[in-house]
Amino acid sequence: MFNRTMLRAAAALASISLITGCGLFSDEDADGAKPVVVGTTSAPSTLDPAAAWDGSWELYRNVFQTLLSFPTGSTSPQPDAAQSCKFIDPTSTTYQCTLRENLKFSNGHTLDAAAVKHSIDRIQKINVNGGPNGLLGSLGEVKAEGDRTITFRLTKADATFPFILATPAMSLVDPAEYPADKVREDGKLLGSGPYSLESYTEGSEARLKKNPHYNGFADRKNDAVTIRYFKDSEAMVTALKNKEIDVTNRGLTAEEVIALQEKKPQNEGLQVVEAVGADIRYLVFNPKDPASAKLPVRRAIAQIVDREALVAEVYQGTAEPLYSMVPKGIAGHTTSFFDTFGDPDVDKAKEILQEAGIDERVELTFWFTTDRYGSSTAPEFAELKRQLDASGLFKITLKSKPWKEFQAGYKNGEYPVFGRGWFPDFPDPDNFVAPFVGRNNALGTPYDSPEIAQQLTLSRKESDRGAVSKQFERAQAILVDDVRLLPLWQGKLHIAASEEIAGCERAMDPQTIMQVWELHRKTSW
Repeated sequence: MFNRTMLRAAAALASISLITGCGLFSDEDADGAKPVVVGTTSAPSTLDPAAAWDGSWELYRNVFQTLLSFPTGSTSPQPDAAQSCKFIDPTSTTYQCTLRENLKFSNGHTLDAAAVKHSIDRIQKINVNGGPNGLLGSLGEVKAEGDRTITFRLTKADATFPFILATPAMSLVDPAEYPADKVREDGKLLGSGPYSLESYTEGSEARLKKNPHYNGFADRKNDAVTIRYFKDSEAMVTALKNKEIDVTNRGLTAEEVIALQEKKPQNEGLQVVEAVGADIRYLVFNPKDPASAKLPVRRAIAQIVDREALVAEVYQGTAEPLYSMVPKGIAGHTTSFFDTFGDPDVDKAKEILQEAGIDERVELTFWFTTDRYGSSTAPEFAELKRQLDASGLFKITLKSKPWKEFQAGYKNGEYPVFGRGWFPDFPDPDNFVAPFVGRNNALGTPYDSPEIAQQLTLSRKESDRGAVSKQFERAQAILVDDVRLLPLWQGKLHIAASEEIAGCERAMDPQTIMQVWELHRKTSW
């Protein structure tokens, strides 16, 4: 179903690495005596997959299974808990999966077709605001047929549905442990993935150990992994240098990446892996706010923001300017914001405001989270404030909160303008447009656009995902006209690790999620 054109478009996401060590030529067996310790600044917001459409997926991928997944090196969905999956009708509206035999959750309970139906149905029933139900807009019905067959009946053609089933949002859960009509809130987690969760301390650490009942594609190269959560990257880098952790995953600042790449005594025994990323950063404008609701205000901001200066000042070459919501390396990428607004121009921004009768400085509050996207977020927003204040047209106030509070605030529509990051659910242009539009989107700010919805519908009828550029070029043109979202930059992925650790170059999947089972200690050189 997914041809070479689509694979080439997505290939930029798969294991394109510049490697200093990290065991590229090492084929040593895992050393199970000591857990691999991974540090990250991205802690889960919830332990229940039905409630998360965010960085919580980092944990889910390693403790839950999905019907399909993305093994290292693959940019199209491959069977995981499923033995096979396919569309069984010519209109791409009926999708059917057959489970592997003898699947079990880590507690020994059977994972059958009924458990799969329960897992997907509860996402729709609970319908958390800004949660993963936003991915299931085309799903009409899930039917369990016998113990091993699951049939998904879609309300419309959707060639991206296999990709959606491969996201950690569609993690399979035990019906005996996860209520059908509410989020699990006992602080526990149980799945059928490569690892089971041995213990969890919110905001501190998750201890994983091999799940003896696991039956899936992952080739686990270690027996146990501990994930430590840090409030800031400085503490994480210090822990790496002190050998308190073995690997970093997400959150390094540009300064830290550059410093770790230098050949200095304090970096002895460390390595850095750089990979092409598809993560993006952007601003969201809340249409319920009196100032943010005005299109001329949004257009003036788009006319002023200097992405080149932002990237140079804050990210120092570890990111690049982004002029569309679809990043480089994905089919359908354009430079639509640059094509419309050109280089930053304060005079043009002033004309936009004056033509709308706005003669006084516009006061706005920009919100960002302190502990989700790394320590560079605060300097990034300080630079945005500097640019807009310096224009004389805006007066920007900056405010921030930890992720959980921040998330609750934007879902409740409390912020006039706020910053978000996006790590792809799957490597397809649909995933950089569809999650942000519609009434039930990932941002908690309804964005009704019938024409974008029409373009998405047309594109989803096309199984050749490399042939959908026309639809996404039009969708991105509409995004520019509305300026409800303002793309800022596209990042690169960096993993810093001890030279004792092998497998880093294989650890990031096409969703840029770390598959910790690839990490292991070298037993010899």
